[in-house]
Amino acid sequence: MRLITGTTEFETTEATAISLGKFEGLHMGHQLLVNRILKKKEEGLKALIFTFDFGERSTLLLPEERRNLLEKWGVDYLIECPFVESIAHMEAEDFVREILVKRLHVKYLAVGTDFHFGHNRKGSYRLLEDMQKECGFQVEVVEKACYDGREISSTRIRKELEQGHMELVNQLLGYAYSVTGEVLYGHQIGRTLGLPTINQQPGLSKLLPPNGVYATKTRIASEIFEGITNIGYKPTIGGETRKGVETFLFDLDRNLYGETLTVSFYGFERPERKFDSLEALKERIEKDVAWGRKYFGEREN
Repeated sequence: MRLITGTTEFETTEATAISLGKFEGLHMGHQLLVNRILKKKEEGLKALIFTFDFGERSTLLLPEERRNLLEKWGVDYLIECPFVESIAHMEAEDFVREILVKRLHVKYLAVGTDFHFGHNRKGSYRLLEDMQKECGFQVEVVEKACYDGREISSTRIRKELEQGHMELVNQLLGYAYSVTGEVLYGHQIGRTLGLPTINQQPGLSKLLPPNGVYATKTRIASEIFEGITNIGYKPTIGGETRKGVETFLFDLDRNLYGETLTVSFYGFERPERKFDSLEALKERIEKDVAWGRKYFGEREN
């Protein structure tokens, strides 16, 4: 996949099938759009995702996570366009003619029913439909994806994530919500308790579930290991000023320091709490491990 980011000077030489939007979570609704442009590759078009870079803000997917998913799915181009004044004040018709047609050679567009663009968000799918004959492209308007009778949206997913409803979050996303980060050195307390853990600190803009203990799966190269993960500040030990992700893997004790791993969240057990002693903490973790094994065991049968 060719990534174009940090510049408004972009263009393609090939004819393209494009979808435009925020694509914050790449949830099931977004995937309907992505699948439409991927299908057009069979007709010789390049699949292109166009989104805006609004700078640092809390998000379901960090830029690198979004890039990795789109590349895995087969997208040919990802344009992360800076939301600068020259773009923000461009009239919708000019955006279509100058950017989509002239620079990106669009032949097919897939957009949602709520898609708006251009100065003061005056552009919509209706404008695209009006311009398609003149500009030589086809527009397909894709209805919102729904789950349990309600529309799937990034706002809905954020609200469910804030409550720790990981099973529902994963249903709405179409994949397991995850955190990717380098394994860092911690206090080594887990190892002294006979329960060695891996510690990560995701990017500050990455949205995390509430502090507490979760059933998780960790990908290490081509292998996946079940475990439990605590999100929070380790109050029993103290001294943490930044929220971290600490994972105990059920069936692996390996030196993973410096490696970049992905931890995916599946179920919430309990909130984070402070224990009176390390022995009490160990007893609770052992119960958490038993719960985690049971959680995954019930879903495999």
